[in-house]
Amino acid sequence: MTGGARPPREASLDVIQRELTAFARRARAAAARVHPELPLVSYTLLAHIEESHGCRATDLAAHYLLDKSTVSRQLAGLEKLGFVERRPAPDDHRVQVLHATEAGAKVLASARTNRQAAYQERLKDWSAEDLARFAAYLLRYNDAGTNGLPDHPAN
Repeated sequence: MTGGARPPREASLDVIQRELTAFARRARAAAARVHPELPLVSYTLLAHIEESHGCRATDLAAHYLLDKSTVSRQLAGLEKLGFVERRPAPDDHRVQVLHATEAGAKVLASARTNRQAAYQERLKDWSAEDLARFAAYLLRYNDAGTNGLPDHPAN
């Protein structure tokens, strides 16, 4: 094709990429509103720690495909804010397990409430069927993993 419209598949992929980028920007902005000193990566790590009922820093790095130094910096910030604490693992006292503190849990609970309200408002005009389809598409997309995405070679 020369100078004409892009084929429908490529045009759709362009829209998807653009809209997912916009979604990511909104997510970062929303995380900044949760707590002014809590960037999106820190917020995500804190949520994972709470949902896991504790985990090791190396588990976080592996799960999110982050460098250990990046995780370490984010955790230092969370500890400084009093949102995360380290405790010895019950089965091996040489291993430190991260846990959300009461203050961390409160920040997350407030964020969940605010996020839920924002989603309710943004999607209020969607039918139950549209919501179900959207949820299924997001699950399908995320289940596909990171293979084929930039900076994530196929396994």
